[in-house]
Amino acid sequence: MFDTLSDRLANTFKGLRGKGRLSEADIDAAAREIRIALLEADVALPVVRSFIANVKERARGEEVSKALNPGQQVLKIVNDELITILGGETRRLRFAKTAPTVIMLAGLQGAGKTTLAGKLGLWLKGQGHTPLLVACDLQRPNAVNQLSVVADRAGVAFYGPQPGNGVGDPVQVAKDSVEYARTKQFDIVIVDTAGRLGIDAELMQQAADIRDAVSPDEILFVVDAMIGQDAVNTAEAFRDGVGFDGVVLSKLDGDARGGAALSIAHVTGKQIMFASNGEKLDDFDAFHPDRMAGRILDMGDMLTLIEQAEKTFSQAEAEKMAAKLAKGPKEFTLDDFLAQMEQVRKMGSISKLLGMLPGMGQIKDQINNIDERDVDRTAAIIKSMTPAERQDPTIINGSRRARIAKGSGTEVSAVKSLVERFFDARKMMSRMAQGGGMPGMPGIPGMGGGPGRQKKQVKQAKGKRKSGNPMKRKQEEAAAAARREQGPQTVDPAAASNPFGLPAGGQDGQDFDLPDEFKKFMK
Repeated sequence: MFDTLSDRLANTFKGLRGKGRLSEADIDAAAREIRIALLEADVALPVVRSFIANVKERARGEEVSKALNPGQQVLKIVNDELITILGGETRRLRFAKTAPTVIMLAGLQGAGKTTLAGKLGLWLKGQGHTPLLVACDLQRPNAVNQLSVVADRAGVAFYGPQPGNGVGDPVQVAKDSVEYARTKQFDIVIVDTAGRLGIDAELMQQAADIRDAVSPDEILFVVDAMIGQDAVNTAEAFRDGVGFDGVVLSKLDGDARGGAALSIAHVTGKQIMFASNGEKLDDFDAFHPDRMAGRILDMGDMLTLIEQAEKTFSQAEAEKMAAKLAKGPKEFTLDDFLAQMEQVRKMGSISKLLGMLPGMGQIKDQINNIDERDVDRTAAIIKSMTPAERQDPTIINGSRRARIAKGSGTEVSAVKSLVERFFDARKMMSRMAQGGGMPGMPGIPGMGGGPGRQKKQVKQAKGKRKSGNPMKRKQEEAAAAARREQGPQTVDPAAASNPFGLPAGGQDGQDFDLPDEFKKFMK
């Protein structure tokens, strides 16, 4: 969603790099480019004006003028201001002192409230809660059935006593659901309300009646991140008519310009609390302004990547794998490789994971063109091997490759390529596990090459190398011992005065003596 904005900002900062000092003209030019980038991203005009004013004021201050790298300092200022307009600190859910905590979802029809109710329920379940989804959207056809299916997929409880499709009282359903949750020991109630295609009095009145009936601890306004400035207008209308405590952005994985996300918190004064960035129920998480700002500026989102890895990978399995690799490359088999690959696949789309790494915006076209099915093809090849072949891939010869290719529906060249890449990866992983760093990065400590350079220097410091031939080495040691027994030998001055062993004296027959500072090199 923020690709265009990220590209424009990256080009702006590229022009500031390498400048030892920023002039007034440089700051104005950069501010102009940032303003155009934000306006093209459909950010609200009042937000753009405030943002640019703050950036220019800080860019002219001492923190930039005295900085060693002014370009990077301006980047830091833009990052700080982005975090501010996105809401500042991460806003957490408020829970009731006595259960159940009631969370009411409000928003227009089509914003994704029903699906988001399931996503929020699954997320809260993962946090150790027992949520109950309540169907109070009795207007939209099959809304009750949809929420029931979503709740079943999320593995959470569902409450929907009324059939919907225009039948039933949503206010009474909401009121009864709180008592039902209290009886059945559910600690969170998520109320899915009806929406309209636009703001109208009936919608506002129904939402206000449900609010008064259940006294929710949190009212979350669900907004479609793809509808641009209209999202901001709708949010302001809901804030004034019903009131809400936080914003949830849905469809953040869309290809719209994303200005709503950058505008809504600043305009309404209510923070974005959650973001939905995919169709799956687990494509949902708390919204972190600092991490989103980092993604927009192509600085990566390592914290989210680490959190996803921690959710997916078992600590015990990771330690077991590290111990295997530390023993040597041959301990790591294709079975282990397949297990690791499946764990990474559970974390989500490969392209999304790569997109969280810093600097990946420069190769986003290649990342977007990654074929996710390659992982499935690789798994099929490994699963077509016998246990012995997975344990020791060196036994895979031509006939075995042909059989594996036929069994996995791939080409023989694909099997050969996989085995070769596995050997390379195993070697690299084993080296990293043993503390050798990554190969191919000479001179950088911990990244390979560094230890090699050190060893080379140590070898040069040892002096004369010993022969690898045992007999010759024994003779050299005996000769060295004999020289030590004889002690220091007297050097003939004639020979010492000439490194080539020629008689002393110049070409004209006169005596010649070296300067004192050179004599020490001839002893």
